Amino acid sequence: MRIISGIHKGRRITAPKKLPIRPTTDMAKEALFNIINNQFRFHNLSVLDLFSGSGNISYEFGSRGAGPITSVDGNFECVKFIKTTAAELDLDITPVKSDVFKYLEKAPIKADIIFADPPYDFDEEKFLKIANLVFEKELLKPKGVLIIEHSKHTKLTNNPHLTEARKYGNSVFSFFRATDAE
Repeated sequence: MRIISGIHKGRRITAPKKLPIRPTTDMAKEALFNIINNQFRFHNLSVLDLFSGSGNISYEFGSRGAGPITSVDGNFECVKFIKTTAAELDLDITPVKSDVFKYLEKAPIKADIIFADPPYDFDEEKFLKIANLVFEKELLKPKGVLIIEHSKHTKLTNNPHLTEARKYGNSVFSFFRATDAE
């Protein structure tokens, strides 16, 4: 994987093969960050990266000036790798080892962007649980966005906060925002 833009543009990061990860492809990541770039200024943007795996998305946000960034993953080796890499790159990333659903129940932060890249084999109910918890616990700052990456075979249209979905190859990014009624 490589960092596409920012202070570490072009930097390659090689995660250990033993990590149980499926990094977002460079093509999909570039498309995602083009969308985000049109809606937000990255400087000091607070980010919550769920199911962060190798930290691929966190490094991209950090390289572009975002921070603080909290990266949550349930795998100890993933969290250790993120901690080491973030320190090497001098990025404002705090890795947290936790079950994502338990973390969302008690999350001590609000973020401008929450990005979730859960396993593609989750059933639709688990994907929607992420969105439901984010909005029930009011974890987004005003004008914030939740972005869930999922397979093109997963449909997340059963949530009133869904505003759009963008497909890139086999991946889809679904965008959720607070409704005006709230």
